[in-house]
Amino acid sequence: MAEQENDTKNQQLQNLRTELQKHLEKPLAKGDAWFLVDNHWFKQLKKYVGMEGAMFDSGGKEMGEESANPGPIDNKPLFKEDGEDIREHMIDELDYVLVPEEAWDLLVEKFGISETQEPVKRKVVEHGMFVKHCKVEVYYIEFQLAENSNLEETKKKKFSKSDTLEHIQNVMREEFNIATEADTRLWNKYTSNTYEQLARLDNTVQDAGLFSGQLIIIEIKNEDGTWPRQARSTGTLGTNGSTSPIPAPPPQPLGTSSSFDKKEGSPVGTGASTSTASSSRYNFSGTSATYGDGGVSDKAQPGICGLSNLGNTCFMNSIIQGLSNTPEIIEYFDNDNYLEDINEDNPLGMKGEIAKSFGQLIKDMWSGKFTYVVPRAFKMAVGRFAPQFSGYQQQDSQELLTFLLDGLHEDLNRVKHKPYVEMSDSDGKADSDVAMEAWDNYKKRNDSVILDIFHGLLKSTVVCPECPKVSVTFDPTCYLSLPLPVKKERQVEVFLVYLDPLKPPTQFKVTAPKNGSMGDLCIALGKLANVPGESLVVTDVYNHRFHKIYTSDDQLSHILDRDDIFVYETDNTDSNNVTVPVYLREKKNCSSYAPSNLFGQPLLCSLPQSCTSSQLYDHLLQRMARYVSRPAEEDDWWKPPPKSPDSGQGDDCSMEQGEGSSGGSSEESPTSETEPGKASTAAETPDDDMLSEEEEVVGPLKMFSLHLVNSYGNAQIEPISEQEEEAITLNSKNYLSLDWHPRAKQKFFNEKAAEDFSQDDSWHGKTTPKKQVIKLSECLKLYTSQEKLGADDAWYCPNCQKHQQATKKFDLWSLPEVLVIHLKRFSYNR
Repeated sequence: MAEQENDTKNQQLQNLRTELQKHLEKPLAKGDAWFLVDNHWFKQLKKYVGMEGAMFDSGGKEMGEESANPGPIDNKPLFKEDGEDIREHMIDELDYVLVPEEAWDLLVEKFGISETQEPVKRKVVEHGMFVKHCKVEVYYIEFQLAENSNLEETKKKKFSKSDTLEHIQNVMREEFNIATEADTRLWNKYTSNTYEQLARLDNTVQDAGLFSGQLIIIEIKNEDGTWPRQARSTGTLGTNGSTSPIPAPPPQPLGTSSSFDKKEGSPVGTGASTSTASSSRYNFSGTSATYGDGGVSDKAQPGICGLSNLGNTCFMNSIIQGLSNTPEIIEYFDNDNYLEDINEDNPLGMKGEIAKSFGQLIKDMWSGKFTYVVPRAFKMAVGRFAPQFSGYQQQDSQELLTFLLDGLHEDLNRVKHKPYVEMSDSDGKADSDVAMEAWDNYKKRNDSVILDIFHGLLKSTVVCPECPKVSVTFDPTCYLSLPLPVKKERQVEVFLVYLDPLKPPTQFKVTAPKNGSMGDLCIALGKLANVPGESLVVTDVYNHRFHKIYTSDDQLSHILDRDDIFVYETDNTDSNNVTVPVYLREKKNCSSYAPSNLFGQPLLCSLPQSCTSSQLYDHLLQRMARYVSRPAEEDDWWKPPPKSPDSGQGDDCSMEQGEGSSGGSSEESPTSETEPGKASTAAETPDDDMLSEEEEVVGPLKMFSLHLVNSYGNAQIEPISEQEEEAITLNSKNYLSLDWHPRAKQKFFNEKAAEDFSQDDSWHGKTTPKKQVIKLSECLKLYTSQEKLGADDAWYCPNCQKHQQATKKFDLWSLPEVLVIHLKRFSYNR
């Protein structure tokens, strides 16, 4: 019968897994709803249903094990402490997982969602104008809203990138109680003294190029039909101001004016537009496209020109400034030489748009008219072709430079029709001949000013380990990405929990191989702590539970700097022992245990596989002997303190909750307190452990009851008998919970002692060695040193006709006029 039930359950899980995987493969489509799920919970789900990759994470648990059941969806870690909004700077697949609406509905149906939690629902928005790119908008953009008559008083409000300006205007009318019959218009402020009218209300936030933190102003029309801002603008802006020919960028699809200058530059044209830029800083075009909305000054000097920061775009500004101060670039773009080279038909290019917008930006910076310019049009042009740069968040400077040089090269490629070129092997020819042939072949398809200035040639030599085959190739490059000669070790901060229950946990800083395993960490820690390394188990403790229990073969790279790593010493000398994770829980309301009732640090206990209930209870008490005292035989600890004669059972129950919650962890809030009416009902429940004073004649036998639970500690599998001589059998897949009576926890569990820890000398050792001075020559030497290819990066040998872990070596063959060097400072491991 049990086997039949297991087969049915496994079939249900397989069906769930199949349906879930089908939903998760759904492509992103504009307007669809997706939901955020806490990554810890989702990984637990993958273990439970046996999804691909879960076996690696779970340390070999079998599909369907109740200990792996994730319980209700718990998104609490995604929210700020106040629970009002999600945390900032979370990373996809590290903090959260995105699932489509169909998958979310399926998960809620099967597992439910934790009480008091609202789903985190987000929409798919489309980025880019020419290159369409869909993305789930996890974070909304926050704007500051103000009424024109009172700019000091602002209100913060969040909007989606797909929201229209009309929607923002409606929200603002409501926020500032503006009469429905009143005419209004919107302005935005994007530099200290530059305002722009947002005239196209059908534009989205993204189309308008608005960025987080920007001030949006709503202006109410005067009773005499004039506008307050129009009156302020020195009198030169009449009713024709809104249609004056403010120049717009070449790739600007958002403009509303009837006539535009072909070039995007300083404010030229009518007197009205000049006055707009220099006197009032009001742009009536509705596009905010001109670079000329910058700092016009008689003291401006060519090239000494700042760039306004549009959100967090300092990464872009630093690259622009670097290129703007490259003499060859200045000469080419400032003299309009680029116009004759623009290749609008190149399928690999950006229709000449990147070259045009970049060229105009360089001309403005070197015009000698501005102390700073606003690179908005260039930013929007880049965003239309490379959606990853379309927002206003921080990005990688090197990634932008790579895209920009490639985009400029293809936009300015003088080769209109690229011929097919066959690459030939060296076959023993002289390196100089092979290099010349490779460069000539490259020039047949690529010929631009970017190639003339930035492109060089790398020599790559690959040697087969089994046959005499040596392959020599020459590859063009426009930058060198050099590694830093950094140490191959890392320091890991851990707490060691000793087998001796009277020794407090100790903090260590352990030096281990950067690419090593958990076994290496255990050996290094064992030497520091003078304990057997093979008896140690590494765990990641998160929110009072084990997020991961690592095996010795797991890679050290799984440990992130922010993880709370606890290493437990276990007793592996006795073959009759089994190591079992143990959670501490407190019964806060009258009848249930919730995930939030976990408290303290979990334990990893070496317990006998077979024992009686009484022996198991004693083993666990002994393990907690440092901070748990035992009650005296005559101590009626379960009885409530004296109370007023008119208080009833319901009050007793509520009081027990209050006492219990007050002794809980400071991280947990007593959210499960019940109302007096509900408490009375709960107190009468037959299976309630906490009886009223009249019913508690003998009192509970033990301070805590035992349950087998899932690995999250939020779903009970089965209770463990409290009969003293009842035989108990445990295995390594079990998770135990100690469910404390609130009064027992308050009286016998010393929370201060439980939280005590000591620090090893290694913790106080120097964490930051003397600042290392690295020479560029060392980076180049490391870059050009010989290395063996990894198994995942094997090279196909034409002689052996199979993939080989060959040795590979780079050499610098020819360098360009301007060499771009990128230093790889950071590494990141998922």
